[in-house]
Amino acid sequence: MSRARTALVVGAGAMGRRWADVVARRDDLVLAAWVDTTRDVVEAAAADLSATGNLQAGDVLVEDDLERALDAVSPDLVVDVTVPEAHLPVTLACLERRIPVLGEKPMTTTVDEARRLVEASERTGTLFAVSQSRRYNAELFALRRLVEEHLGHPEIVSCWFYRAPHFGGFRDAMPSPLLLDMAIHAFDVARWLVGSDPVAVYCDEHNPSWSWYRGAASATAVFEMSGGERFSYAGSWCAPGEETSWEGLWRVTSGAGTASWDGGSSPTAEVVTGTGTTRRTGEVDRSVPQGIEGALDEFVAALDGGPAPMGECHENLKSLAMTLAAVESAATRRRIAVRWT
Repeated sequence: MSRARTALVVGAGAMGRRWADVVARRDDLVLAAWVDTTRDVVEAAAADLSATGNLQAGDVLVEDDLERALDAVSPDLVVDVTVPEAHLPVTLACLERRIPVLGEKPMTTTVDEARRLVEASERTGTLFAVSQSRRYNAELFALRRLVEEHLGHPEIVSCWFYRAPHFGGFRDAMPSPLLLDMAIHAFDVARWLVGSDPVAVYCDEHNPSWSWYRGAASATAVFEMSGGERFSYAGSWCAPGEETSWEGLWRVTSGAGTASWDGGSSPTAEVVTGTGTTRRTGEVDRSVPQGIEGALDEFVAALDGGPAPMGECHENLKSLAMTLAAVESAATRRRIAVRWT
């Protein structure tokens, strides 16, 4: 496009502020409107962004009503950074107007709601993707290349995630906080590494005696994948000491050896042959856009005719289905089929 696209951001919490800043710093996008149901919150956020110099005061329309904002600016794209319960109405309103949407995870709170959004994207021919931002990591890309080039197809993938964040707010009160708010990142990455779809899961969750969370903050899950592979996940959000990185600690194994990644360093592998063992280190491409910047780059490129984003709604629906199946398995103590169709 010869002109910069106009963007509307919905949500002015901590993540909404991050997204608005990323949008405002791009030369090919103009932050035309910012919406939050609490006007004081979005006005303060816009003022703070203006103070950074990335946004001129008065250049962005501030609204507490999405429909009014859409009518006023007719944006070329919308970034939805609302709470999960609002993802369905916000995204649906935009797709019905044929406005492309890049949303925060999770896509919605139920698979049925997510299917409604996928159907709306299909019916209107409008791009809808979810920013599964932890996929956009240069070391993770290097891990995948290392496996593809030296190990071949993996059949055993494991992720350990142990941290002890004191968030305060909604996470401390929500049910299944680890599974619902964080584990979806690992589940999504595992699908990408294995290259297979989820089939079923058995999951157990519990809350240690010292936990400051109301819901179960620790979980262990084993997923069966469509190629016969297994992905195991073990984690906790109340595990003080010897914490893993936010990306977790990964092991990826095939018949030719094992690759590992600590979530912060370059990945390594041991390749085993009949003549011995060879150590390999993944080559990290630092030009790979990181985090939400990477998700936005890929989304904009898709609007310009590039390939579909990794978080395109048909694909991301599977990651949501994995998460909700794990929650159901933990609640029922049964093996649960992962269904998204």
